Amino acid sequence: MPQPPKKLRKQYLNNEYPSAVLKFEDGHEITVKRGTGKAFDCYAGESIKLLAVFDPDARERDLVETRKSDDFPDA
Repeated sequence: MPQPPKKLRKQYLNNEYPSAVLKFEDGHEITVKRGTGKAFDCYAGESIKLLAVFDPDARERDLVETRKSDDFPDA
């Protein structure tokens, strides 16, 4: 039986964008406002998309980058 991926506790600090959204492979999202940070659980090797929101009234988001969960600092 293959082992399930290892769960990790990571964090993200947003100092660049008015609002950033972390979008995970399973579809859930975490919003992080400028000047704040959030800790989150993820799986080892999971791809997380970083989206920037410049106008909260518009539903438009800009893809900034896609990172692996291992690239975020530990919480």
